[in-house]
Amino acid sequence: MKLCVALDRETTEKNLQLAQELSGLDLWLKVGLRSFLQGGQKFLYDLKQINSHYKIFLDLKLYDIPNTMADAASEIGKMGVDMFNVHASSGEYAMRSVVERVEKELGEKKPLILSVTALTSFDESGFHKIYNSPIDAKVDEFAISSFNAGLDGVVCSVHESLSIKKYTADSFITLTPGIRPQKSQSDDQQRVATVHDAHNSRVDFIVVGRPIYQSKKPLEVAQTIIKQL
Repeated sequence: MKLCVALDRETTEKNLQLAQELSGLDLWLKVGLRSFLQGGQKFLYDLKQINSHYKIFLDLKLYDIPNTMADAASEIGKMGVDMFNVHASSGEYAMRSVVERVEKELGEKKPLILSVTALTSFDESGFHKIYNSPIDAKVDEFAISSFNAGLDGVVCSVHESLSIKKYTADSFITLTPGIRPQKSQSDDQQRVATVHDAHNSRVDFIVVGRPIYQSKKPLEVAQTIIKQL
């Protein structure tokens, strides 16, 4: 299990400061929509300059018609990131288009490609209003279509990881946001879990944001989490 730190602070400068503070650790860094819009491709470059061993997960959740998604994935591939994601609800054909384009252009150097199943901000009621399905059932469906499309894994909550691996493969990656070092506030996340929960669910990547960057000692918090892994 690997730790991915969410760079979701208010400014590019604060995110770079956090990356600098954590530069001695073996980490993945998640760059989300706001952070990418703030800093652009230069921000990704600057992160690698801080620590060339940092792995970058570009979390833009592509969702559009298949050709547009494939075009966008092609541009992401040129940025040298190590992982990016799309929305599973874009459909199996769109996801396969993304995989085929990136494999054609980058071959074995392609980044990992994950799909987003159900956002962890959803509770059961809110999810059902949109998808007319229970979360667990729809997440399994999304995971199977992502697996069939050739993706490397999915973004899901800890609570769905074991089921996803059952219906796909043990090697199919599960990346879980909403992780807290211990039972604490959930903020805007509904389906949160602890590092221990993630370990028991055979999660491959955990994403931790606020518990690290809102701490007065982010390095110590990150080190504590890594020890728990």
